[in-house]
Amino acid sequence: MRRWLLWCGFVAVHLLVGWLCLVAQGLPLGDVVLVYRPWVEQATGGGPIPGLDEAWVYPILALVPMLLPLLLGSSWYGLGWILLVTVLNAGAFAILLGNGHSRPRLLAAWWWLAFLILLGPIALARIDSITVPLAIVGLLWAAGRPRVAAVILTIAAWMKIWPAALVGAIVIAHRRRGLVLVAALVTTAVVLGVGFLLGGMNVLSFVTQQTGRGLQIESLIGNAYLWLAALRVPQSFVYYDQDILTYQVTGPGVDTAIALMTPLLMLAVAGAVLLGVLAMRAGRRIVSLLPPLALLFVLTLIIFNKVGSPQFAMWLAAPVILGIVLQRGRFITPAVLALVIAALTQLVYPYLYLWLLNVDPVLVSVLTIRNLAYLVLAGWAVQALFVPRTAEAESVPAPHAVTTAVPVRTHIKE
Repeated sequence: MRRWLLWCGFVAVHLLVGWLCLVAQGLPLGDVVLVYRPWVEQATGGGPIPGLDEAWVYPILALVPMLLPLLLGSSWYGLGWILLVTVLNAGAFAILLGNGHSRPRLLAAWWWLAFLILLGPIALARIDSITVPLAIVGLLWAAGRPRVAAVILTIAAWMKIWPAALVGAIVIAHRRRGLVLVAALVTTAVVLGVGFLLGGMNVLSFVTQQTGRGLQIESLIGNAYLWLAALRVPQSFVYYDQDILTYQVTGPGVDTAIALMTPLLMLAVAGAVLLGVLAMRAGRRIVSLLPPLALLFVLTLIIFNKVGSPQFAMWLAAPVILGIVLQRGRFITPAVLALVIAALTQLVYPYLYLWLLNVDPVLVSVLTIRNLAYLVLAGWAVQALFVPRTAEAESVPAPHAVTTAVPVRTHIKE
């Protein structure tokens, strides 16, 4: 009965969110039909292939899911995209539910449905929507099938780079980290090899395309410049970047801020890695170390990023779902905070996004609260890495319960 209700909820949620993608104001499917579709039509029409023949903002494998909806025809491309994401989510949902007898998995499934509703149409309408179900499966299989998990997450990272952070978290948390690292490197070598064999001299162009970007208005650093614009500080305003196809913000000292963000992100990642290594060396087990570490890595990429697209919020789903499955009650705080972040994100985009572009103080305040929630969540993740061993023992599921969360019981202790 519970599985049946969950699947009914899954269908209802995707019908509702998919419908919002098609009808909501603000054109939430704008990137899909106005950006992805022209790219793949150009590639299939004999023009240059993004990521191979010309520089591209995404890793090369992002072209694969962008091509698939074209099978329904150009006029049905948006609907085809929604169906593709729904199918991938259904696969991840089935793996999450498992045999249907694990209460933490059922709770995680209900949480995911609530998260999708609160996040709204953006949850289905970006390339990130393809990588999230892959990330969920990769993390759920990390303890028992580390090589398979590494391959899945690396493939996802070659669509949108953020799942690479989850690979890094597994390498630190798992005792068989060598297998994980080799599997990730081999998968990367295959992707690069195929790309170069196809004549692609721009396979790595997404790196330079990202580093050359300005401050996107939804980013945490961009939030500060939004307030300058809202307060009418001279030379502070929002503008549309025709090359990157996104709204960015400028103001006094913006060039310095842009130049500092990439090295600052690298330092933040190094700091997160150090915290993870210290927690691992303190004897933390994978079931208690991996969820907060994966969450911290994802939040590091969000907080210290000069890009702050609303779809970044959906990255939280994978580590929070893993945390609910493996740590139950200890993940109540991040689960609630992630729901709040999702709701505030949907409020800003797509419904009231025009207000944000006009730097309305109310919407800038809403965005500020959302961004502060990211910081609070990161603080929780850091604290959770160093929870006292007695508290850890109380929070980790009993052996019979953990076997429902990972495929192979013999790997639980890792």
